[in-house]
Amino acid sequence: GIFQSYAVEVDVKDASNATCLYAKWMMKFLIKYETNSSDYRNATLNLLSNVSHNGSVCGNDTQAALLAVQFGEGHSWSVNFTKTNETYQGDFITFTYNTNDTAVFPDAKRKGPITIVVKDTMGPVELNNVFVCHNTDFFEAENVTQIFWNVTVQAFVQNGTIGKKESRCRADTPTSAPTVPPTIANITTASTTTSSPAPTTAPKPVENPVTGNYSLKIGNRTCLLAHVGLQLNVSQDKPLLININPKTTSADGACGNTSATLKLNDGNSTFISF
Repeated sequence: GIFQSYAVEVDVKDASNATCLYAKWMMKFLIKYETNSSDYRNATLNLLSNVSHNGSVCGNDTQAALLAVQFGEGHSWSVNFTKTNETYQGDFITFTYNTNDTAVFPDAKRKGPITIVVKDTMGPVELNNVFVCHNTDFFEAENVTQIFWNVTVQAFVQNGTIGKKESRCRADTPTSAPTVPPTIANITTASTTTSSPAPTTAPKPVENPVTGNYSLKIGNRTCLLAHVGLQLNVSQDKPLLININPKTTSADGACGNTSATLKLNDGNSTFISF
């Protein structure tokens, strides 16, 4: 895994003990806080095994569903879901961290719980479908970056049975249009899959990969520029060299105030994220 964190699984029951809200996901938080000496430190808040979900609500046609978890020394996180006749979607995410937790926030100047609220970017999902997002997603606000991955969630579960159809996030669909979510620094992943074995007569990639130019923009302003040739050396049953072809590779990602993420997709099941 990319991050050290526990998976959270919440199964909310209604009055008849049938599942009405189900979620399983992983998340962590990067928090910048001020110390008593007026400098700033970066803290990492991970979920441990002692997670509760008090206050979670099933929801109905007139009331939003609420997925709420509590963990650590006074930290909590929640997201509410609203629905129409045909869809449901995330509404707002509320995160509270407690700087009295000296193990995470040593020498914090501001003491006590601090709450931030961000708009959930989850789009509408058909009722009885499960929303799935394996790739990382980020929310950045007020010196806090919330990071999520391996997400499975279904709100307003019908008849107590989790749906069999999946609605995947755009990050899991490489052919989708680029998006510009907030990002964090120091996340580098690379994965390579091949849909079928390469023919034994296929030519080997050239030794030196072609150099490409990859860029990200905010409006008309370029916020990230990479001039690089890339070659992957993958050890599977036998070594496999893969050159990244700039002519067939698209760049996606995002720029934040203090960090940026560059995602490359060569259109042939090879994805690299810097």
